[in-house]
Amino acid sequence: MAVITSLTLYPVKSCAGIVLREAVVTRAGLMSAHIYDREWMVVDAEGNFLTQRQHPKMATIVPKIKLDTLELRAPGMLHLEIPLGLPHPDEERLIRVKVWDDNVEAYDCDDVTATWFSKFLGTPCRLVRFHPDAKRVADTKWTGGIEAPTLFGDGYPILVISQASLDDLNAKIETQGRPALPMARFRPNIVIDGIGAYEEDLMASFTAGAAVIKPVKPCPRCAIPSVDQVTGEVGPSPLDILQGYRADPKIDGGLAFGMNAILLKGENEVLRIGQDIAVELAF
Repeated sequence: MAVITSLTLYPVKSCAGIVLREAVVTRAGLMSAHIYDREWMVVDAEGNFLTQRQHPKMATIVPKIKLDTLELRAPGMLHLEIPLGLPHPDEERLIRVKVWDDNVEAYDCDDVTATWFSKFLGTPCRLVRFHPDAKRVADTKWTGGIEAPTLFGDGYPILVISQASLDDLNAKIETQGRPALPMARFRPNIVIDGIGAYEEDLMASFTAGAAVIKPVKPCPRCAIPSVDQVTGEVGPSPLDILQGYRADPKIDGGLAFGMNAILLKGENEVLRIGQDIAVELAF
């Protein structure tokens, strides 16, 4: 029986995730305590998004959802408290930001927050929050014409990986005398056990309670899996291993690991660790 074994919410793009026992699944991705996945993002002085690709130490910025604030902690820094409530229209500061090919309007967090991030990352930057009137949707070429909203994620609201896929990769890594990698290196939202290695590639959908989730596009991998998600240090990349067997012509030869997914049915269904799921394969 296939089962959900991990649920992770990433409130701030490219910062540490929050491991959850349960999460609400929405069309825009996972949500907990009314906080959405990738609701916040760090941008440079021109409004371009920053990630661990350029600043691997972002992995060590650890969020915690509190009653009224999102708390952020980072090595050597005083903790930062960001209000969870949206600003009053008379007090909001808006900024145009760019994430990949999309330009959207966002709330500009305050100067104290900008100073905190700039000091820690060693470059001028600001923290922004997705504006409820902004619109980003996944590429409809992959979603079959469905308009699937996403916030500041790379392009899709949900990332799914099977435990067997990581086990298979780690078996290959260990034959090279290198240490196995934890799942956190690949930053999935949902981890599934009880299916075969890379069987997520073959799913038409999977059902968890009333939620029907459809994997739609293989996830092409960049350098981020080489970043230790605890220390922020860059080590050996698994891309050389993946190159041998996971180059996918559907994504122009990109090295696929995990599947980007969208929600078809069951808006606001609660997903839980240990929950059984029903898998429908695409053949």
